[in-house]
Amino acid sequence: MSKVDEILDSIGSMTVLELSELKEAFKERFSVEAAAPAASMPMMMAAAPGADTGGGDAAEEQTEFDVVLTSAGDKKIQVIKEVRSLTNLGLKDAKELVDSAPKPVLEKASKEDAEKAKELIEAAGGAVELK
Repeated sequence: MSKVDEILDSIGSMTVLELSELKEAFKERFSVEAAAPAASMPMMMAAAPGADTGGGDAAEEQTEFDVVLTSAGDKKIQVIKEVRSLTNLGLKDAKELVDSAPKPVLEKASKEDAEKAKELIEAAGGAVELK
């Protein structure tokens, strides 16, 4: 059995508390931090090369997004309906928002809400950017 297999077997038999203590001891002894989870890598890779990531610290994943309607497209009525359902605006206000695109539809929305709003508006025929 190799050393790697022995270590993996040892880790496999540890309790959650022991694993937590191991992680802290490992960080202290080797002066390292855990790497970013793989799920956040596409977001980090999407940043433009040379973009300022906040003073040289590890890039933080964006948690709030603005959903900006850039164009109503050919199906303006459907886009107005979606804007109304997403914002609880009246018909007149939603129409004004759509007519004055580019305009934010939602501000400081969670990632999930922003992506869902984008999908709905795009399905209705509008063009959307997440910022």
